[in-house]
Amino acid sequence: MDIVVFGAGSLGSLVGGLLAREHAVTLVGRDPHVAAVRESGLRVGGRFDFAVRPDATTDGTGLAADLAVVTVKAFDTEAAGETLATGAFDAALSLQNGMGNEEVLADSLDCPVLAGTATYGAVLREPGEVECTGRGEVVLGPRGGGTADVADAAGRAFGTAGIETTVADDMPRRLWEKLAVNAGINATTALARVENGALLDGPARDVAADAARETARVARDQGVELGDDEAVNAVERVAEATAANTSSMYQDVLADRRTEVEAINEYVVARAREADRTVPVNRTLTNLLRAWENGTVEHPQE
Repeated sequence: MDIVVFGAGSLGSLVGGLLAREHAVTLVGRDPHVAAVRESGLRVGGRFDFAVRPDATTDGTGLAADLAVVTVKAFDTEAAGETLATGAFDAALSLQNGMGNEEVLADSLDCPVLAGTATYGAVLREPGEVECTGRGEVVLGPRGGGTADVADAAGRAFGTAGIETTVADDMPRRLWEKLAVNAGINATTALARVENGALLDGPARDVAADAARETARVARDQGVELGDDEAVNAVERVAEATAANTSSMYQDVLADRRTEVEAINEYVVARAREADRTVPVNRTLTNLLRAWENGTVEHPQE
């Protein structure tokens, strides 16, 4: 299968590298990482140890492939969709954090847009080298639920490349569960400046669990059946499986970069407001991260 991975950061490079073992892959990213991949290939280390030579470019316009895998930050989704729309794809798959990315992509793309989640841990160590810090799973399916041939084809492509993959018919519930995990883990670890394993006990655990419970209640307001205990258990399961990982939001804070809080905790706050529900933990996490961004990141909300 011909696959474009749009957003060759940590996760995009790991997923793209894994896919490139069996498929024709083009990574779309930024220099100096893209330049290093073009010159010497991509090294995947950590839980894996191999090198591949995918195509790589900084120009995502005019590309064509069977599948576009989108792994950019949530706040770059609109721009990604507009760029991909200059090419031709049979399907697109969002493997991004936060909610609403699929709808934004569908506004630009003239192809089916699948929803997905990925629990692999990844860190871009240096240009041309990505480290897998934890093996996980990719779950994908139609964004509105149900089944589709394009989802089955994408699932087979990922599975053929050795990626643990599930093709699901209940993606709305799975996306809300992933949101609960991200709301609990990402913001808490970023603010406390701790690895994911610190959420397994102690005061940080309570904050993460409360954020997940609030998210589950808002999910039910949206007609998605996600229990409080299910959400908390998902946080604990991911925190245990990725105990040594630095969450993506914590990585952003360490690098003084804009975070994805708008598409995660702030999304929960916005949906809760529509239902006249209070979510004090998610609101506090949002406000604290926004305060940090406003004092640290240049033009954080552009």
